[in-house]
Amino acid sequence: MQLYRGMDIGTAKLDLSERRGVPHHLLDIWDVTVTASVADYQGLVRPLMDDMIAKDVVPVLVGGSGLYVRAALDDLEFPGTDPAVRARLEEELEQVGPAPLYERLKGLDPVAAEAILPSNGRRIVRALEVMELTGRPFSANLPTYDALYPSVHIGVQVPRPELDERIKVRVERMWAAGLVEEVRGLIGQGLVAESTAGRALGYAQVLRLLAGEWTEAQAIDETVRATRRFARRQESWFRRDPRIHWLASNDPNLTEKALELAAQG
Repeated sequence: MQLYRGMDIGTAKLDLSERRGVPHHLLDIWDVTVTASVADYQGLVRPLMDDMIAKDVVPVLVGGSGLYVRAALDDLEFPGTDPAVRARLEEELEQVGPAPLYERLKGLDPVAAEAILPSNGRRIVRALEVMELTGRPFSANLPTYDALYPSVHIGVQVPRPELDERIKVRVERMWAAGLVEEVRGLIGQGLVAESTAGRALGYAQVLRLLAGEWTEAQAIDETVRATRRFARRQESWFRRDPRIHWLASNDPNLTEKALELAAQG
């Protein structure tokens, strides 16, 4: 979500002073009206990494989106799309919501369903579309661990109670920093609930607040709950990757250990 211009507070995007002169790439490249695509991201990030590697610069991928990390590093291809099939499935999603489509996906491909949030209508539609077009399970297209780029994977492990509390504090700070006004301004730039950007954590809840569906307290509580659920899904995703070296967040030598691992790689 940091690829979107103007989505700063809710994504904890570093400002220029916090970047400490280190070049940061692929921030603020899309308007909020653009539909994000992991395939598009792959096409953007790989040439950047190739250029850095050719100059003996080590690219550092930072973030929580496991699929995007895999798309950058691993042997992962993306099936094509069919506008007619996509439109039909999206119309069904709009009419009945994600739950019936998710149940269909579970029946057709339980492995894929396990990897997709039941509320993520866009990804459910994509999975059903790919299966209809290819005649194969969507899980056959899920990322493998066949790396195209040699890399060192480092994960920071935070105890669940501490993580839950950190999420609560972060959401409160987002509100205090002006998230509601940020979203209000982005609405004027075309941000809507149905878009990729409009489904981002925090932004989706503020949109419902501004639409009069929720009170501010409800929007804050729902942002905390949704973020905690997402963090659990993230942990489950990354735990399946055997390449990740997990380091304790409270280890006083965390930075040194991470640098040692990177040097060994």
